[in-house]
Amino acid sequence: MSKKRIVVCGGNGFLGTRICKSAISRGWTVTSISRSGAPTWSSVTSSPHPPSWSTSVQWESADILKPATYTALLKDADAVIHSMGILLEADYKGVLTGKESIWGGLSRAFSASKGGSKGNPLEREEGGGELKPQERDGQLTYELMNRDSAITLAQESSFQNVPSFVFISAAAGAPMLPKRYITTKRDAESTIASSLPKLRSIFIRPGFLYDSSRTFTLPIAFAGSAGNMVNSLVGGRLTALAGAAVEKPLKADLVAEAVVEAIEDEGVKGVVGTQRIEDLANVAWRRGML
Repeated sequence: MSKKRIVVCGGNGFLGTRICKSAISRGWTVTSISRSGAPTWSSVTSSPHPPSWSTSVQWESADILKPATYTALLKDADAVIHSMGILLEADYKGVLTGKESIWGGLSRAFSASKGGSKGNPLEREEGGGELKPQERDGQLTYELMNRDSAITLAQESSFQNVPSFVFISAAAGAPMLPKRYITTKRDAESTIASSLPKLRSIFIRPGFLYDSSRTFTLPIAFAGSAGNMVNSLVGGRLTALAGAAVEKPLKADLVAEAVVEAIEDEGVKGVVGTQRIEDLANVAWRRGML
């Protein structure tokens, strides 16, 4: 097992911190990039205090929409990971919190398209081309965060001759989410795969992620597991209708282990779905027992 250097964009998030932890356990060098730098630990773990392994991570503050703030951090990395997508846009959140009218907020949230970054993110110079929100209120959209920021980060990784790029995608959309949530992720996958052939691109597609430190995720995971069992009994016929709602939920730590194992195993490339995620995590577990 060779020692590697990885950069986790979104490394202070729910899944990102666990990817950092898994990589550190292998003796790898880990840099996390996010706007705030180090995590607010109470939001991603059950304790407000930094865990012991976190002192081994280089917590950097940078803006995913401004490549010039992070390009230098990608140099000499063996892999770069994008774990910074959004699940809900601001107007959908506004409806849920009562800040937006139901009709106005949902009609905008479920619109056929919204603005991403101005221009094609692939037509930038190295380290340049800030990704500027195009919505009138500066909203961070699926197009901007789930698609354009991922494509831009992958391109910057290619500029820096990084061998591997991991995009945390999703198994499917869901009835309660705008269709654009999943289509923008698929657009990012296809663009990265076709336009940046130098990269070994890995597209991790988990379903719902849960962990006991986030107690609200447990009943959702239980319901998802039940839905997945029913879907299996009917031969997967519910997938087209319910999407991720009937995909097997996965523990966040398991997905993190799979991500790191996928980087380790140079034979892994392209789409990595639920079963493959579990297989990779099992390999990682066995490796840890040696």
